[in-house]
Amino acid sequence: MIQSEVSLLCIALVGTAVVTRSDGRLALGRLGALLEQLKELNSQGFEIILVSSGAVGVGRQRLRYRKLVNSSLADLQKPQNELDGKACAAVGQSSLMALYDTLFSQLDVTSSQLLVTDSDFRDEDFRKQLYDTVQSLLDLRVIPIFNENDAVSTRKAPYEDSSGIFWDNDSLAGLLALELKADLLVLLSDVEGLYSGPPSEPNSKLIHTYIRAKHQAEITFGDKSRVGRGGMTAKVNAAYCAACAGIPVVITSIIKVLEGKRVGTLFHRDAHLWVKQVGAREMAVAARESSRRLQALQSQDRRKILLDVADALEANESLIKVENEADVAAAQEAGYAKSLISSLAKSIRILADMEEPIGQILKRTELADGLILEKTSCPLGVLLIVFESRPDALVQIASLAIRSGNGLLLKGGKEAMRSNAILHKVITSAIPDTVGEKLIGLVTSREEIPDLLKLDDVIDLVIPRGSNKLVSQIKESTKIPVLGHADGICHVYVDKSANLDVAKNIVIDAKIDYPAACNAMETLLVHKDLACNGALNELVVELQHEGVGLFGGPRASKLLQIPETRLFHHEYNSMVCTVEIVDDVRAAIDHIHQHGRHVENIILYFLVLFLEMKVVSL
Repeated sequence: MIQSEVSLLCIALVGTAVVTRSDGRLALGRLGALLEQLKELNSQGFEIILVSSGAVGVGRQRLRYRKLVNSSLADLQKPQNELDGKACAAVGQSSLMALYDTLFSQLDVTSSQLLVTDSDFRDEDFRKQLYDTVQSLLDLRVIPIFNENDAVSTRKAPYEDSSGIFWDNDSLAGLLALELKADLLVLLSDVEGLYSGPPSEPNSKLIHTYIRAKHQAEITFGDKSRVGRGGMTAKVNAAYCAACAGIPVVITSIIKVLEGKRVGTLFHRDAHLWVKQVGAREMAVAARESSRRLQALQSQDRRKILLDVADALEANESLIKVENEADVAAAQEAGYAKSLISSLAKSIRILADMEEPIGQILKRTELADGLILEKTSCPLGVLLIVFESRPDALVQIASLAIRSGNGLLLKGGKEAMRSNAILHKVITSAIPDTVGEKLIGLVTSREEIPDLLKLDDVIDLVIPRGSNKLVSQIKESTKIPVLGHADGICHVYVDKSANLDVAKNIVIDAKIDYPAACNAMETLLVHKDLACNGALNELVVELQHEGVGLFGGPRASKLLQIPETRLFHHEYNSMVCTVEIVDDVRAAIDHIHQHGRHVENIILYFLVLFLEMKVVSL
């Protein structure tokens, strides 16, 4: 038996799911076995502090029984109101503490109860007195048992916000670990530790050592705990904060601990130094090797992978929406429409049924009698694609790469980090082992991009989707061929002969469908006659009604009383655009020539004529 030469302070959190059984009753056998373990540690010289949940659950069970006993048959037939949580806490605290006291007394251990609230920790004198009291109890080999005093707490849902100090017993345990300078924090759960996904999913893997840079974007949290307020998300947040302060933390299963097994997830400040990170070259090489295996498959096999991807997206729609909503909440933007996942899955199935893109003879030339030179389509190899904050682009790009036999390295916008992570996970889980999930690598840090751009011997093409600044920076930083573009300064011109209703639809769709896309409208040009007959005002009102911010050219800003733009050649990539008045279609084309790029001018020239003819003909 190992004896502790120096007193080590260990704080153990017992969650509600550990204290109670699935039916809500106390798990007496589990608690008794746990307290025996704590008694053993206490006798070895370890200083033990217990943070226990479960008071509300215990109180609710007792009050339901009391309500049932005191109810008439008529009362029971009426709709039953939910019991007050604070009343449940008040009843449950005394019951739970009485149980701990009884069990510990049987083991010849003395315990004490300390009830705290969030507001207590705002008082510096309280925190000092708390430290002194706990130290006195530990010196006497007493085990302090902490619990949030929910009966009198003034906190209301949502529990976690910027004003709080702690929000549940998970964060309380982390706070106490910091306040009391603990040597170890153990967060006991009803699962073995932190998994890459919901533990019930067969593809979820136990994470033995948590490394934030690696795992934050990979983890998909399932539903919250069946009881209690926290769940695994709360435990991870508490564990990470404590670990950053230098306190090792383990999230583990109470069952496995009692069985003496070494299992769980470790959080440590230096964990990133212990595990070899997958570097840029390793990621690119793995994608290349997987792409070669993909290219060796028959067309129907690659088609099946795409169909499996489509099925996986639909099967994981709820998880995808949860992660996307978290990104949406952080960015305060519009999230996925309910039908988008189904639409993406439908598009993938259409792609799967399209003509085989590999091995198509594009051109045949007879060089000499019997000597035929053929130009045949083939995969490019490994593509590095940097794209904007549009997670659906990840699905589209990945699907095209699978169908065409290419390996991928993807870097999406940070605003869609969680959405990209879950989509990447779902898609790669559908790729068979014969190809390998590393076919598609997800780059999670902007700092990795410079290293990837140096790999001209592994990566075959870079495709940056975004601003002109991004494209220019990448072109200047790599020897790898870059399929880029100039500024996405897309114009829409509305002629005096246009059907105004059709013009409104075109203008609104061109601006708000995907404002961040490089083909979104940035400048609206209108014929001067529309400024006189009220049509321009109608277009402006429609845009403003959709939340589009407006800047004007010299003519439009004066007429519409809107701020004047400093630069026509400006790519907003957001719900903002420039409006200007021109004399006619030729003036519109001259404007585009002056403020666009040479390659795009040709496209926009025909676009203007097309829109003009389209509007007129309708």
